[in-house]
Amino acid sequence: MIHIIGAGLAGSEAAWQLANRGHQVLLTEMRPLCHTAAHTTDQAAEMVCSNSFKSDDPNSATGILKAEMQRMDSLILRCAEDTRVPAGNSLAVDRVAFSSAVTQALRTHPNIRWETAHATDPDLNHPTILATGPLTSEPLTAWLSAITGCGQLHFYDAIAPIVDRDSIDMDIAWMAARYDKGGPDFINCPLNKSQYETFLDALLAAERAPLHDLDTPYFEACLPIEVMADRGRETLRHGPMKPVGLDDPRTGHWPHAVVQLRQDTLAGEHFNLVGFQTRLKWGAQKEVFRFIPGLAQAEFARFGSIHRNTYLQAPQVLDSTLHVKSVPNLWVAGQLSGVEGYLESAAGGLAAAFAVNRAARNLPALPFPKETVLGSLLHYLAHASTKDFGPTNAMLGLLPPLPDGEIDIRGLKRSGGLRAVKAAKGAAHRQRALASLEAHLRESN
Repeated sequence: MIHIIGAGLAGSEAAWQLANRGHQVLLTEMRPLCHTAAHTTDQAAEMVCSNSFKSDDPNSATGILKAEMQRMDSLILRCAEDTRVPAGNSLAVDRVAFSSAVTQALRTHPNIRWETAHATDPDLNHPTILATGPLTSEPLTAWLSAITGCGQLHFYDAIAPIVDRDSIDMDIAWMAARYDKGGPDFINCPLNKSQYETFLDALLAAERAPLHDLDTPYFEACLPIEVMADRGRETLRHGPMKPVGLDDPRTGHWPHAVVQLRQDTLAGEHFNLVGFQTRLKWGAQKEVFRFIPGLAQAEFARFGSIHRNTYLQAPQVLDSTLHVKSVPNLWVAGQLSGVEGYLESAAGGLAAAFAVNRAARNLPALPFPKETVLGSLLHYLAHASTKDFGPTNAMLGLLPPLPDGEIDIRGLKRSGGLRAVKAAKGAAHRQRALASLEAHLRESN
């Protein structure tokens, strides 16, 4: 029997992978017996922040990672494709339908037994994958810290609000994707300079929810909108409110700033404010975000919020297969391991399942190749500097450099500029990654 604790994205993927390989899996989830600061259901793979699995660009890090996961029959990506909603060149889902699909697959699998319980002291006589996520309960966090001899780390993460589609004024807003990539999938609310300044003043003056631990930092890749605004009055125009590539059909020009909203449900009745994660109090959110043209009468299906996330000091604790180096029979997957993002979390669950499958068959550990995006991410977790380690997304910069001369950089610059160079590098990384993965899968079987 293999024990998986946590039915989030990582735990769900791990359970599916192991069950499909013939293992008997006990999947323990504490919800609804115990609640977290962000979850609202007892379903598997609940997406509490964004509803996006990032870019589908085949030559981006996330595009390559998706290809790797699809090659290994990822349950998470299969359910995501089945419940996807329009989002330009990104993979976004109806979060309720997606979670229901994952839950149904797990609960009906003959090799998976679902248990509702609060695990605080796991029995490590069985191979165990800890996939409890960034909102791991305090008792289990204390147990993990004690058994590994390494204190955990924290950061604050925030959630963006969601509004009712029918409350958006489409006489002001319009549908389009940036540079028209992927179709008219986003609702765009334009702001002129005066409107931007008014919104910014209201945002900076609005009341914020108190933080309980002032020493805990924010996650830099997901800063609250008001914290970004604190850094300068032009920060938002170069971040989530950048107007680049969005021609207002009424003027034919880019607006001074823009707020984009992405579809959140298959029926299209809810849209979330892209990049507008916030710690403003709920009353302040309703007041401030209605300063945005097109949202003056916005009805909120969900307000934004902030919560503290937990992650391990991975380079001290984990090896490149997500095994806890000092503790037999224990692996850690998902955001608790130090990756950041839904896609990366699910990929970590897949990798942990591969490692546990080998261990259960008394085979030696076999890390994924560093030439793959998944392998490069896990290698980084195990070998990064402990001095400045923080949650990590999949990035092409984690991959080993391409061989000298493989790409004619000078020629590409002359013919297509830096964009052509970037595309060629991405394509070369993809080709090498998928070839490396095939060789790895042949070796691991």
